[in-house]
Amino acid sequence: MSHHHDPIDRLTPTLLPDQQVVMHQNWHHLLFLHWEVPVPELQRLIPPELTIDTFEGKAYVTLLPFTVTGARPVMLPAVPWLSEFHEVNVRTYVHLRGENPGVWFFSLDASSVIAAAGARAVYKLPYTHAHIQMNVKPHSIEFTSHRDDDRAPMPAHVHTRYDPQPGMLGQAKLGSLDHFLVERYILYSVDADHQLHRARVHHQPYPLQAVEVPQLEETLLWAAGIKRAEAPPLAHYASEVNVKVFPLTQC
Repeated sequence: MSHHHDPIDRLTPTLLPDQQVVMHQNWHHLLFLHWEVPVPELQRLIPPELTIDTFEGKAYVTLLPFTVTGARPVMLPAVPWLSEFHEVNVRTYVHLRGENPGVWFFSLDASSVIAAAGARAVYKLPYTHAHIQMNVKPHSIEFTSHRDDDRAPMPAHVHTRYDPQPGMLGQAKLGSLDHFLVERYILYSVDADHQLHRARVHHQPYPLQAVEVPQLEETLLWAAGIKRAEAPPLAHYASEVNVKVFPLTQC
């Protein structure tokens, strides 16, 4: 392991915020696919106040399919047709003036029209609707998403099969590339007036497993304006985390 000096505090954002929780969600069958992308190519795609976060000088973009259950505002029960949906997002890693390392979403495609509309309104996130099918078998997951929302570029689809490998890698260690890529608890967004906002989420550290990805076709990165290498991505898998979502605040 290399011991590079990192001036950014990456521990504090992982701690439970002293704020009122506004929503609960459970995330399942998360596949993280990471590609290295040159810093300037990503920097030009994000708000000017934010800086692309790097690990040993390298920047990354991540494609992340998963499924959501139990999504509900605090004090309300989960309703199956509202609370369960599939999602895939494209994100990169950012910080604000050397602090509060988090994620910037280029796109978030959800199978629920209502969930997408709600997140757009409340969290100012670029959610769009997509037709998504997810087939979960004991040792293999198939995920197919086709965006059908003209608020965002198309074609924007993904078809992947991923096979979680038995045995735990466990939690990512602070200071590792794995931790840099998966342990992110701050999201940034901008409103219609280009005002920057952020929100916190919290969950236990991801229980990481190795994963094989025998099939992957996607145009989501292309739709986001990102050209990725043909090299196979670095991949992580996590079976489940229980998530607390906190209010959006102005930066």
